[in-house]
Amino acid sequence: MDTRFSSAIHILIMIAGSEQPLTSEAIANSVGTNPSYIRKVTGLLKKKGILDSRQGIHGFSLLIPPEELSLFAVYQAINESDEVHVFDLHQNTNDECIVGRHIRPVLNETFREVEEKAEQQLRETTLADCMEKMRIRIGEEQ
Repeated sequence: MDTRFSSAIHILIMIAGSEQPLTSEAIANSVGTNPSYIRKVTGLLKKKGILDSRQGIHGFSLLIPPEELSLFAVYQAINESDEVHVFDLHQNTNDECIVGRHIRPVLNETFREVEEKAEQQLRETTLADCMEKMRIRIGEEQ
């Protein structure tokens, strides 16, 4: 499974919560990956107007306030898609088998219903919501 979406949220929380500019190296250290991967993900976020960075100046800035940035907007930026897609169907089913003939339309419908619910939840959840949950968890540790 692709982890760009969760990495993007991680990146955005770090940027939104930092008082100083963060480099791709600093972010990569937290995400547990390499700086080139961070630059790839931030490039997608920049392309959709979520992040900004300037050549010659280290660090990124958030262009949309966390309270206004839905997780769905982040998902769209990372996946370059207008709808949530979570499930894929297996190919080459046998139409001579009763199950093989009907499984694809049944699962297509079922999976789309689940994906629509996931999309709605992502539309209703903001980056600020995630940041608040993180603050709560950090407070519980202390």
